[in-house]
Amino acid sequence: MPTPKRVAVIGSGFGGLSAAIRLQAAGMEVKIFEKRDLPGGRAYVYKDKGFTFDAGPTVITAPECLEELFALTGRKMSDYVEMIPVSPFYRLLWDDGYKFDYSNNPEELYSQIHEKSPQDVEGYKKFLEYSKEVFEEGYTKLAATPFLHIWSMVKVSPQLLKLGAYRSVYSTICRYVKDEHLRQAFSFHSLLVGGNPFSTSSIYTLIHFLERNWGVFFPKGGTGALVNALVKYFTELGGKISLENEIKEIMTENGKILGVKTIHGEIWACDAVVSNGDIVHTYKDLLKSEPIVQKTARDLQNKHFSMSLFLIYFGTKKKYPHLAHHNVLFGPRYKELLNDIFKKGTLPEDFSLYLHVPSLTDPDLAPEGHECFYVLAPVAHLGMMNIDWSKEGPVYAEKILKYMEEKYMPGLRENIVSQRIFTPQDFSTELNSFHGSAFSLEPRLTQSAYFRHHNRDGQLEGLYFVGAGTHPGAGVPGVVNSAKATAGLMLEDMA
Repeated sequence: MPTPKRVAVIGSGFGGLSAAIRLQAAGMEVKIFEKRDLPGGRAYVYKDKGFTFDAGPTVITAPECLEELFALTGRKMSDYVEMIPVSPFYRLLWDDGYKFDYSNNPEELYSQIHEKSPQDVEGYKKFLEYSKEVFEEGYTKLAATPFLHIWSMVKVSPQLLKLGAYRSVYSTICRYVKDEHLRQAFSFHSLLVGGNPFSTSSIYTLIHFLERNWGVFFPKGGTGALVNALVKYFTELGGKISLENEIKEIMTENGKILGVKTIHGEIWACDAVVSNGDIVHTYKDLLKSEPIVQKTARDLQNKHFSMSLFLIYFGTKKKYPHLAHHNVLFGPRYKELLNDIFKKGTLPEDFSLYLHVPSLTDPDLAPEGHECFYVLAPVAHLGMMNIDWSKEGPVYAEKILKYMEEKYMPGLRENIVSQRIFTPQDFSTELNSFHGSAFSLEPRLTQSAYFRHHNRDGQLEGLYFVGAGTHPGAGVPGVVNSAKATAGLMLEDMA
């Protein structure tokens, strides 16, 4: 029997794990190298005083793309992890007191829209139909299809133009919905993948139908339990994962991958490398001695990168039952606030926040009588706003907690028993993210599909990418589908 091809996967985020599973299931010898002491990449887990805090993606949509991984070898995801449906999908709360439960119950949804703006019920139904059409073209047909040649883009361009891909998410919503609160309610989704609703292509309205189609889920035990399920499955297939073993260099010779070298000096020879790491970090740092890719490294640094995030993980000895599992707290400004974050690079005094309360769905994530939270504020990346987060971080955290206490959570600060923050600087140092960007390349039309970084490097034989920086983009369905596209390419290339 021929010796199986050896593949090194850099990083154990959802993209890296998904690619590793697909390649291992296809008979390759796969080893994952992870910088941190736990797998998951952005889906890290913190534990403190009986609380379990998921660091990263908490909105799990399109579970079918994860189920497909287990089905590759005749297994069922439900044997590894329990996925709990979340309802409402989001509770949307505005600074002026308006509340909207974005749910998958059509009657409930239409009733709320009618109560707010009767004329918008029919408009919303038409938007939903549009979103479905975009989903069929942009997700079903293209999400797991690699765009390596300009002709692959030309072929789909007529349909994308017909769907108005050149319009922004927000301007597309405005064509169907007139009420400003509802326009915000149905346009914020692009922020979940790092895009400004006012500049992100309307193709990203497909997220709306994707949620309506499959629902929103949360794994029993937290996102970390889903990561552990994938790791267990991967190791059952014979794959290996090496923690606290950061890659220092991707080794090359004559335009080909030779292997990887870790910070501990370990050299692992392989036929191919799949990087689930940051794309700029991969070229600029891990391939700094490979002349063939230096232009790529420079060009990538001139792209538009997504915003960063400021996060506070906190546990309270008081419960707040009026909140939902996923809450979006809209501040007094919408477009102006996003301009501060995406264009001006200033730290605003007001906030729009995402508040996650996982212990409402899984009480085991907090001690009895306690509640588990994280709150996320989008902020400009370090390339636009290079402030000293070690000084500003605690001050900004206090401002956010004070705001939430005054508006939504009475007595919050005196009831906090566990707290930690994660800043744009931490995205840069902990996750090697260029500019501390939380979602890699910004998902604008000129950085999507063929115009996004390709799943296979065009110059260096044996170098591939998965994750937020490559096609189709960020979000759990995005990175899992990037792995499907990349693994498909690799199986063809290495057959």
